Amino acid sequence: MIFSFENCEVNTETRELRCGGDVRPIEPRAFALLQYLIENNNRMVSKDEVFANVWDGRIVSDSALSSQIKALRRAIGDDGRSQNLIRTIHGQGFRFVGSLAPDKMKEDTQQAADQVIRYCKSSDNVRLAYATVGEGPALIKTANWLNHLEYDWQSPVWRHLLRELARHNTLVRYDERGTGLSDWNVLDMTLERCVDDLETIVEAVGQERFALFGVSQGAAIAVAYAVRHPERVSHLILYGGYVKGWRARNIPEEIERREAMITLMQHGWGADNPAFRQLFTSLFIPGGTPAQMAWFNDLQRISTSPEHAVHHSLSTADYDISSLLPNVSTPTLVMHCTDDAVIPFSAGQELAKSIPNANFKTLKGSNHLILEHEPAWPVFISEIRKFLKA
Repeated sequence: MIFSFENCEVNTETRELRCGGDVRPIEPRAFALLQYLIENNNRMVSKDEVFANVWDGRIVSDSALSSQIKALRRAIGDDGRSQNLIRTIHGQGFRFVGSLAPDKMKEDTQQAADQVIRYCKSSDNVRLAYATVGEGPALIKTANWLNHLEYDWQSPVWRHLLRELARHNTLVRYDERGTGLSDWNVLDMTLERCVDDLETIVEAVGQERFALFGVSQGAAIAVAYAVRHPERVSHLILYGGYVKGWRARNIPEEIERREAMITLMQHGWGADNPAFRQLFTSLFIPGGTPAQMAWFNDLQRISTSPEHAVHHSLSTADYDISSLLPNVSTPTLVMHCTDDAVIPFSAGQELAKSIPNANFKTLKGSNHLILEHEPAWPVFISEIRKFLKA
């Protein structure tokens, strides 16, 4: 569960306290005390109850409890004089009096339960899995590497994005061929084929007009579809995208690095030891918490096979949408992180410059996938909401 108050978040899964987006160091006992007070915020918690539930019934002095309360207040920006968050009822106990925001994990769980997964067949007879959740104007997210329709809702790398996209819209997304719940045993991964798959999904869900959102190589698929079907796309949102794939960019150093990574994929992707996958995790989310990195490590293994990971990397290496960009007539928002280690910032700039009248938003950060705790996250989701209302 995630409890939010003031500018702080308490994550009971990762056992982390964050304030202002930064991890606050806190002793395990103080964290357990904070969690217990929050979970019982509707009443006073007696000292005996704290000793029984936080110290497991061990005999503890009042001074030790007072010391933990002081450390706790210091961590969350409270003090004994104001007692804006933790109130002391003298001689009796304590009560958490901060204003709690709705628990995001409960919301995620409900949205995951509400999600409806269906299947359709592509023009070359590949089974594609797609899902819908939420209400409102349709927003279709193009597939990108390492998605899984079910597992993404559990992942701290993806669930916050899905939650917010589905908050005001009917969110439609699908697992790319070769990944997730879609068929894995596929060979054709050309850009044209992936655009055909998007056409199949659009027809399956029966949406006549919708906003289209593309992340990473999904941005190229979104652009190609918008040029092919301008009458159907109301808004085009592109994040972390590029004009040309890594081989088409023809930068010797990048090609050499990517080919070395492919060799690692061939030998270590499906192994139980996550050491090989950790390399990719460190590139995609270098600012991730240990829990987020562990989830992303597992996502790689669960979402696709080593063979398809290699095949996908080689196929997208030759993407080139430079000839399509001048023909984009859909209102477009392009966003990119300044220090993205997977797709360089210059690639996002080139994408925005090549699309007529595109809006470009610079995001501060190094993560290829925007994480909920980083300062760029509220800017990112705010820009999307403003753009969709325009």
